[in-house]
Amino acid sequence: MHELISNFPLKASNTFGIDASAKHYLKIDSSSELIHFFKNNRFLLEEDRLFLGAGSNLLFLKDYDGLIIHPSISGISVVKDEKNEVEVACGAGISWDYFVSWCVENGLQGAENLSLIPGNIGAVPVQNIGAYGTEASSIISEVIGVDMNNLEEISLNHNNCEFGYRTSLFKEKLKESFMVTSVVFKLSKLHNYKIQYEGLKDRINILGGINLQNIRKAVIAIRQSKLPDPAEFGNAGSFFKNPVITKAEAQTLKNMNPDIPLYPVDSGNVKVAAGWLIDKAGWKGKSLGRASIHSKQALVIINSGGATGEEIFRLSEVVAQDVFKKFKITLEREVQII
Repeated sequence: MHELISNFPLKASNTFGIDASAKHYLKIDSSSELIHFFKNNRFLLEEDRLFLGAGSNLLFLKDYDGLIIHPSISGISVVKDEKNEVEVACGAGISWDYFVSWCVENGLQGAENLSLIPGNIGAVPVQNIGAYGTEASSIISEVIGVDMNNLEEISLNHNNCEFGYRTSLFKEKLKESFMVTSVVFKLSKLHNYKIQYEGLKDRINILGGINLQNIRKAVIAIRQSKLPDPAEFGNAGSFFKNPVITKAEAQTLKNMNPDIPLYPVDSGNVKVAAGWLIDKAGWKGKSLGRASIHSKQALVIINSGGATGEEIFRLSEVVAQDVFKKFKITLEREVQII
């Protein structure tokens, strides 16, 4: 049953805890409900629109003068079960970490390294979430949603989603015209673990050895030791992307900073840890007004209490400027600015 609300308060709908509101807020429970609603309320198609799940990767700078659509679509179902693989369809409104837990409990490998990442399923292919050597795109088989231009349900297979580092077709070209309603994940019954990330293997061994449960427990423990709970300090996790630079640029940096963390991307490029850059620029644990850089993980900006979106954005601008001054590297925001 759809629900349309005017002047909807958004403070509880974004993990930064920004006190903003939306002109219109529409909650829907299925793609057919969404299509039916807009066929009968076409005037709302003229409004600016934003698809909002758990609000874990965006920052409101002011009230939203448009229509926010919240997909509250549930359901997890096995759509294909083969000898070594299983394909599972998951509704856009389900918590991502709940789904990871479900996979681990059912002995299905592929999502465990992405444990405890906040947000709902609908945002997973949009952002192409990633952590600990894994990206969601590696297990996404199909993305199903509604084309808002012609109000039809369509499906895109993996090869058509244009996945990249923290981006996709849905974040770029189809940003306002395609709403994800469900995602099909391809998971493995065979266990080809990815535990090469620094510190992960050691933590797993402490827990008693390599298995899906211990990988999940280790990832959760590491994340909780570094990242603040949004219920305590509003945040959106990693605020910036890790910059990708050429190997030649990386070598120059390495010569000057032997301890710089570098991760190979391909034959000619290397990824630099943005948190390290921010720390070395002197911002770790520092504040600007009511916005702060987290004391344990410099990649995270937190709402220290009552901060506006503008205050958090201003801190991100100053930090990026200082990193560029020191390293000549441009930081790109991972968080979506609204």
